[in-house]
Amino acid sequence: MALPVVYTVQQCSDFYTTVLPYVGQIKELPQQILQSYNNPAELQNIYLATNPLISAFTFSLFLAPIFLIISEINKNYSQVDRCWSFLPTLYNAHFVLYAHLSGLPTQRLDNLLAVSIVWSLRLTFNYWRKGGYSVGSEDYRWEILRTKINPALFFLFNVAFISLAQSILLFLIATPTYVMLLCARLDAEMETSDNIFARVLMGLVLLEFFADQQQWDFQKAKKSYLATAKVPHTYDQEDLDRGFVVSGLWSWSRHPNFAAEQAIWVIIYQWGCWSSEVLYNWTFLGAVSYLFLFQASTWFTELVTAGKYPEYAEYQQRVAKFLPKLSTSLPGDFSDKKAKPKVEDAITQTKPEKPKGITR
Repeated sequence: MALPVVYTVQQCSDFYTTVLPYVGQIKELPQQILQSYNNPAELQNIYLATNPLISAFTFSLFLAPIFLIISEINKNYSQVDRCWSFLPTLYNAHFVLYAHLSGLPTQRLDNLLAVSIVWSLRLTFNYWRKGGYSVGSEDYRWEILRTKINPALFFLFNVAFISLAQSILLFLIATPTYVMLLCARLDAEMETSDNIFARVLMGLVLLEFFADQQQWDFQKAKKSYLATAKVPHTYDQEDLDRGFVVSGLWSWSRHPNFAAEQAIWVIIYQWGCWSSEVLYNWTFLGAVSYLFLFQASTWFTELVTAGKYPEYAEYQQRVAKFLPKLSTSLPGDFSDKKAKPKVEDAITQTKPEKPKGITR
């Protein structure tokens, strides 16, 4: 049987019941596919006879050497980056398709997939307009790391982390969908809580869109300013000279898009826990790994940015990295302009000094 036998929704989160019994299928699946690659009907039978979590994990392992080979041939290490925006949705779509083909109720899963598709569209569009899919385009951070790490060690880093660990991570963050697939066999009804989860997730994707757009508009204005020395009417010269965006959502958080991105996958994990009526389960591996990756990536990004822009250190002190500070004094736009003197001080400073010897 491809799916475990479960009697309660809590069992749907049990690693020993829903995952371990099917690990052996990892060895069998490649050979089965090779033997039936030209027989669509048989391939469908193999698909349904294989636990969907195992087939998804096997696919993530299959992708790793492809990423490795292409990156080493081209000496371009953004191969996983190019697939980042759609692989999690592909895994989610796989779980939803399996549920449909198995005749399971899919309303909750369909809502999750809809959110995932919108997430993919937003991220793919933003990556495309920044030139991420252009030939030769590469994340600048990989280039910096290559200059600081021995070539042999960087190759091992590519094998273990860039190509393999990141590929597995994009599978892991979609594993709550597997738990929700199993729950659909026992709890098919779409509840109010499911609608809340879906709407909160859509709201976070929308927040990411606005943060992306504010960053994009600023970078376009800065590029125009550097090329023409003319300040676009919607920006101050001081802001453009500073070199990095500090207005709008970026006055509350130094990385509002990253904050929302991490929240999305943590909430999807919580959705899986809620559906299976447990406080936590083994799929936390994906959410926690995603948080660790973004913490490390953001630290490195800010290290580079602080070295490039002198005023970034002050921005770091005044604005929180992800979640806004409760004590922030910057509810609107960040500004380095000195505070204006109080009216009383201004009067005192401009009041003419009395001639000596004259009193009242």
